Amino acid sequence: MCGISARMEEVMKGLTAIRKIIQRMTLFLCYGGMFLLIPMMLLTTGDVVSRTIFGLHIPGTVELSSYMLAVFILLGVAYTHQVKGHVRVSFLVSRIPEKAGLIVDIGTTLLSLFIIAILAWQGWVLGTGEKTVSDMLRIPQLPFRLLVSVAAFFLCLELLIDLWVCAGKLFGVRQGTSAGNSLASIHK
Repeated sequence: MCGISARMEEVMKGLTAIRKIIQRMTLFLCYGGMFLLIPMMLLTTGDVVSRTIFGLHIPGTVELSSYMLAVFILLGVAYTHQVKGHVRVSFLVSRIPEKAGLIVDIGTTLLSLFIIAILAWQGWVLGTGEKTVSDMLRIPQLPFRLLVSVAAFFLCLELLIDLWVCAGKLFGVRQGTSAGNSLASIHK
């Protein structure tokens, strides 16, 4: 029995280390998306100012802003899930026993994982076949289409972390850090 407990502790330490790596990668992806907000803001402001003052617009502003916004949103989805920033309706789950709530969380996480895994798979399939370019600047759409599958893959990893945390709570397995303290565990 003592050997099983020691082995389980080693597995939990390994999973906690993997969790920290995934969460750090998700954070860096989010930073990449946030980095694009400033150029998008400057480009849009420059276009508005030049259109107002000089009567000229910057060619391709709408295309570039659309691509930067897409990158910003896609790279931030997994991190938003990590910090529990998505909308969550918990009025029903808060009224049922804790174990039943954990079972509901596991069920919704599995369903979400299934849907997002299909999104990652189909994003990759459709993205690799993409040959079109934008209308004005002729920017290939391939990297932006593939970004859908990358974002979905990282969201799947975050959902797997949630599944692991919920299952651990359900079965009484002690874990290194709680899901709510994910930010604190990243920055350590």
